[in-house]
Amino acid sequence: MTRALILGGTADASQFAAAIARARLNAVYSYGGRTRAPADQPLPTRIGGFGGVGGLADYIRSEGITHVIDATHPFAAEMSRNAVEACAQTGTPLIALERAPWTRAPGDNWIEVADVSVAVATLPEAPAKVFLGIGRQHIAPFAAKPQHIYTLRFVDPPEAPLPFAAEMIVSRGPFLLNGELEMMRERGIGWIVARNSGGHGAHAKIDAARMLGLPVIMISRPQLPERLRVESVTEVMQWLGHRTCLGA
Repeated sequence: MTRALILGGTADASQFAAAIARARLNAVYSYGGRTRAPADQPLPTRIGGFGGVGGLADYIRSEGITHVIDATHPFAAEMSRNAVEACAQTGTPLIALERAPWTRAPGDNWIEVADVSVAVATLPEAPAKVFLGIGRQHIAPFAAKPQHIYTLRFVDPPEAPLPFAAEMIVSRGPFLLNGELEMMRERGIGWIVARNSGGHGAHAKIDAARMLGLPVIMISRPQLPERLRVESVTEVMQWLGHRTCLGA
């Protein structure tokens, strides 16, 4: 009997959880615990890490997990690597539900960089107003350039002091184009730092930057081990041996 473990935290993962619930499959949805008020899911849910590869492998064995679906954020590299290793150790089939990365469109002014440290180095030396659309766990290196006026946007208010002075927006996406344009104009944003997350929920800031002629420092996705990867809920359900209906 199928018992799936969904490593979630994205809109794609929530869509997949809904399909699993409609199909009445036995599954557990796992949140990494970064968000204090995660969205409700129609499946049994666990919150928190597993304790590395060994902990995840132990969980797979103890819970009788037959399939693992990695639907984490494309930049949750450690969790994805742990999933590959733990599934190899336990002989458990693994599939990644991973949205396609964004591609440059006519009019985009992207500076593509390998990681956050290069993004920091790429920012100008002269003070500028910078929107960091990268998630709170990646902001600390920007303290190396405190001359900038940073705008941050998080789902939850930070529990600890920020590593540098910044203007804070607390809001949950998806974000629409008009709202992104208004935010950037009102705050006089001159630079945007973004991760190439892909998908539709966060793309409005990229469209807004193009319309305003703003440079975007685009951080490339981390390199991950080889694994089976698909881009749609339907493909994952077919992998599980089930048809899916995306409607209610």
